[in-house]
Amino acid sequence: MKSTRGPGALPRRALLAGAASAVAGTGLAQTGQPVRLMVTAAAGGSTDVIARIVAPGMSEALGGRPVLVENRGGGGGVIGAEAVATAAPDGTTLGFFTVSAAVLNALLHRNLRFDTERAFAPVSLVATFPMVVTVGNHVPARDLPDFVAWMRSRPGRTTYGSAGPGTINHLGALLLCNRTGTAAEHIPFRGAGPVFASMMSGDTDFLVEGIPSQAPFVRQGSIRALAVTGRQRSPLLPEVPTVIEGGVPDFEIVNWMAVFAPSGTPALVIGALSTAVRAAVRAPGGERRLREAGVEPAGTSAEELQAFWDGQFRLWRPVVASSGATVE
Repeated sequence: MKSTRGPGALPRRALLAGAASAVAGTGLAQTGQPVRLMVTAAAGGSTDVIARIVAPGMSEALGGRPVLVENRGGGGGVIGAEAVATAAPDGTTLGFFTVSAAVLNALLHRNLRFDTERAFAPVSLVATFPMVVTVGNHVPARDLPDFVAWMRSRPGRTTYGSAGPGTINHLGALLLCNRTGTAAEHIPFRGAGPVFASMMSGDTDFLVEGIPSQAPFVRQGSIRALAVTGRQRSPLLPEVPTVIEGGVPDFEIVNWMAVFAPSGTPALVIGALSTAVRAAVRAPGGERRLREAGVEPAGTSAEELQAFWDGQFRLWRPVVASSGATVE
């Protein structure tokens, strides 16, 4: 995903002025309603934290209109996503979605009551964060090529954990196996905590999970990092090479957070909201706080998010199909 922070990126002051001007020409200027930013996860989690960093900056860019974070967890993100899909398309209800709510649920659930690719209008990609491939200390491999060779030397005996079928760490590990011509057994758990414990005890061999949650264990020496899944090395683990450096061309997996509106929201409103998100990402202290939370600020246009979103469906559709995972 190319950053919008290059030489041609607008400074935050220009974005604030642009957002205010755009809002003045939309229905948002006539309604006194606050903007609800629906997070499809419980309060206190990483997605909720990022949403609450961004919301005040959005409010400022929208001329002081309150932007209220509302947690609508449950159903792996389906409940909150459906609430956004069925909301009035007037810019007062937005979804703060991860890859699960915006992509994976559409590929996994057989009985969704909405068509994800038609139900939402992209607003802005807020932030991304790559995953990291880690192994338990019982695994002899010290880098990704050694690990791939080790897996090939013991077909059918390598195991990886996940927070459950269809999660990004399940599918990310499967994609790694598919791209390296290896095979491993999937061991699902209820949440990420038990996965770490299992890997540290030697019961499972490897995990593909977000860098922010794994970095503390890596630094403690409890597990070992082999490769990060982004195109560049991570500042959180700068000594760890990428999967691409490890010999797997064009391999990139990022988790991400983005703002979506209900489909049918007027283009002028989408433009104003997108500009507000971009200004929020660049708010004083906002970018710093996002980086401290372990994510890479993005702040894209709606068009850039659309292209990114389409690419995510192309990436994950065949992986989900090969996994056989479904949710009734």
